[in-house]
Amino acid sequence: MTRLLPLADEPARERADAARNREAILAAALRLVETQGVDSVTMDTVASEAGVGKGTLFRRFESREGLMAAVLNTSETQWQASVLSGPPPLGPGAPAMERLLAFGHSRLRTNLTHASLIEAAGKAGQRSVAAMSFANLHARYLLRELGVDGDLQLLATALLAPLEAVVLEQQVTRDRIPVERVEAGWDDLVRRVVGA
Repeated sequence: MTRLLPLADEPARERADAARNREAILAAALRLVETQGVDSVTMDTVASEAGVGKGTLFRRFESREGLMAAVLNTSETQWQASVLSGPPPLGPGAPAMERLLAFGHSRLRTNLTHASLIEAAGKAGQRSVAAMSFANLHARYLLRELGVDGDLQLLATALLAPLEAVVLEQQVTRDRIPVERVEAGWDDLVRRVVGA
């Protein structure tokens, strides 16, 4: 029997058991992060919780940072899906201004929720170009819908900068600014940019 090899540019298919292990590992890691906090999550605890060997974790994710980055990526993917097809006002169906404000509030709260995870992911968890591009592209789309003129790429970047975890950690954790005040400040910035 002749066995065909995959083409060089064709991604290798994941075995069913490997896919189940990956999902179990990511679900276990997320559960542990949410219930025990990022700092208490180790490769041993994740392996035990997921019912897999520690070697499986290291083969799949290489390090704790790699695992935390994968958990972060899963969260980012879910967030992007809610922006693209979730219920309004974050998802489609609401006026552009409502969507833009909901987008900012959601990004802000997601980044605050995952600030420790972002830090634990280290270099492996630095926002990918794709994740940053998605947020910038969506903000530009909404600004265009609102009739904003000018360099939309730079305006979108300026609107997104205050929503980054490092900025939010400084304001909310160190400076003890209430989240509601940060949201109100961001809403004010959006209205000034939009001219509303």
